[in-house]
Amino acid sequence: MTQSRNEPVSGERRSPSRRSVLATMGALPILTAATSVAGASRAGAATAATAVVVDASARRQTIRGFGGMSHSAWIGDLTTAQRDTAFGAGDGRLGLSLLRIPVPEDRSAWSRDMATARRAIELGATVIASPWNPPSSMVETFVRGSQTNARRLRHDMYGAYAQHLNDFTAFLRNNGVNLYGISVQNEPDYAQDWTWWTPAEMVRFLRENAGSISTRVIAPESFQYLKNMSDPILNDPAALANVDVIGAHLYGTPFANFPYPLFKQKGAGKELWMTEVYYPNSTDSADLWPQALDVGEHIHRAMVDAEFQAYIWWYIRRSYGPMREDGRISKRGACMAHFARFVRPGSVRVEATARPSSDVYVSAYRSGDSTVVVAVNKGASAVSQQFSLANASASSVSSWLTDANRNVASQGVTGVSNGAFTVSLPARSITTLVTA
Repeated sequence: MTQSRNEPVSGERRSPSRRSVLATMGALPILTAATSVAGASRAGAATAATAVVVDASARRQTIRGFGGMSHSAWIGDLTTAQRDTAFGAGDGRLGLSLLRIPVPEDRSAWSRDMATARRAIELGATVIASPWNPPSSMVETFVRGSQTNARRLRHDMYGAYAQHLNDFTAFLRNNGVNLYGISVQNEPDYAQDWTWWTPAEMVRFLRENAGSISTRVIAPESFQYLKNMSDPILNDPAALANVDVIGAHLYGTPFANFPYPLFKQKGAGKELWMTEVYYPNSTDSADLWPQALDVGEHIHRAMVDAEFQAYIWWYIRRSYGPMREDGRISKRGACMAHFARFVRPGSVRVEATARPSSDVYVSAYRSGDSTVVVAVNKGASAVSQQFSLANASASSVSSWLTDANRNVASQGVTGVSNGAFTVSLPARSITTLVTA
């Protein structure tokens, strides 16, 4: 993402090319156990044809977290209170556990996002960083199609650029911020406004230079999860040895392109992260309902279909983001918090019936002896949904709800009978269930 392609502080310009990409996109729970809890059978609630089976023994990916971007040079820094809202995990908080910051090309700006990064770490979050451009002394211009001033890293500067990334990593470490990983380049395949990299250039850098970087290396951060950027890395053992995280963005990526068979085949020991997106657009208010439920489905698809280990939003605070400009959590943010607050780093996604009915999306996660289930009902009718826990035990379930009128509102606790319980999922809602 770039200032000119998104929304600068003034002018609010948006790129037609990004809009055309986005145009390609697929555009009160009451619990019962053996006996009915008061109000459990809401009038008109349809019973789902398929029960959800959650199998705690069928382990999938380890979750690293959910997060967002802070870019103070473009939209200003988060305030002290906003940092706590973003990275706190309690009531009224977003629960973000990942922070992405930029790598400024100018060393004098390296401390610009330090205060937010430090507070995020104090609240238990992990920090990663992405560069938009190398220092200007390392860049040359060239002709790329109709672009006569396209930029690329000079081949004789690959070693110096690796040192630049390493120096930034060391600077942050010396100031109390230990990066989990650093990217080679933000969106190298959509770089009209920054620095282009071809797949071959990315592979060359990873093979020859990335091994000197003292933190995890993230690549390639394709803007649309285009596999032509990451396939060459996975197919080159020397390059793959020097990358730790295959990173991607999901702007306009069809759900059908979320799975990545080659990563499953060759990515053993590597991680798969979604490092930037906004969804479904940057034009509507984040409080528009039920459109905000699209965020819940999108995260579900990223976890279940793509099997990403991380999901990172673009700006944390923005009119279309998880936090409004006034610092309050938006409806999109509430949907994100249903995952971020309860599916904490180190949780493992486990198999669950993902589509028990056409409008319901379910994913499940294990942390210790607890199971977390997130259920999105995008339908116009309430659904009475049955759940069955396999290879796990529970005595009770707590629930939280977001609908048109409530944001991550606690709905109380009920018992579980023989590993089974039923939840009434209201029309157009998202529910998180946590067993104990």
